[in-house]
Amino acid sequence: MIRFFDVVFALAGLVLGFPLLLCLMVMGYWDTGSPIFCQQRVGRRQKPFVLVKFRTMKVDTASVASHLADASAITPLGRFLRRTKLDELPQLWNVLKGDMSLVGPRPGLFNQEALTKARAAHGVYAVRPGITGLAQVSNIDMSTPELLAETDAAMIREINLKYYFQLILLTVAGKGSGDRVA
Repeated sequence: MIRFFDVVFALAGLVLGFPLLLCLMVMGYWDTGSPIFCQQRVGRRQKPFVLVKFRTMKVDTASVASHLADASAITPLGRFLRRTKLDELPQLWNVLKGDMSLVGPRPGLFNQEALTKARAAHGVYAVRPGITGLAQVSNIDMSTPELLAETDAAMIREINLKYYFQLILLTVAGKGSGDRVA
């Protein structure tokens, strides 16, 4: 059932949100000249996939986890997009394609070896990564890999339709602050 809701909500979000997505694309083009950010991430069964987001950092920023990036790399528009979580909207395409779910563990980078190892040990890679999850609404980011993996595993054990909708509503209501930046 969760995959059904993922597809319905992702499709509805992309269709109904098209004017907003287009506006943010144009603003992003003025901000950085390259509004879309694509990055290879660790997906279900540790298979790579390309995550799509709105760019929030300067084009030449190193490809590292957010908590390792320099805060000065975030653009003025990027600050707004991160605060409102609008930078995540293009990931609806990843959900529609089946690379991601709306709710699940946030996908990490392949160079985050401690996180990858901890998640593998906790069985986190058995599910699709998500746009939001328990860790995000609990302000747990990738700077604490073991805690993040434990939190992801707890969410996976408890997930049901009610919990799925609860985590989506908490995210939409602004709970959580996202990944911190150094």
